[in-house]
Amino acid sequence: MDVGLDAGRDGVHQQASPVILLDTNALIWLDQSDKRVRPLLKQRRGLYISPASLLELQFLSEAGRIRLSERDVNTLADDDRWMLDDPPAAAWFATAAHLGWTRDPFDRLLAAHAQFRGWRLATGDRSLLEQLGPHHSIEL
Repeated sequence: MDVGLDAGRDGVHQQASPVILLDTNALIWLDQSDKRVRPLLKQRRGLYISPASLLELQFLSEAGRIRLSERDVNTLADDDRWMLDDPPAAAWFATAAHLGWTRDPFDRLLAAHAQFRGWRLATGDRSLLEQLGPHHSIEL
């Protein structure tokens, strides 16, 4: 998927106007119209989701830890409120390999996705917020 990105000198992709990558919890809250997503609605920026979030939601659903609101993961991905980004796996995973501060594979992939693209990660996860800092995250 082409989202109008240009590769910087170190291969990291940047977009002219900053966009926001939704952490899995942010995606769930936005889908459920939770009040915690109000900061996102004020941003007026593009919202993107990661394939890692879709896989995490599938795992959580299969484990019975969440119930998607009458939708499956594929229909959730096709929502008009966000776009699915598909970064090149080799570069994305290489970025993830350098994030040794988390043992959660989905947190690692989502943080790497945001870093690779040069985007901010919208999350309510304390660990992600602390590690990414306020310039690379949006607290929900």
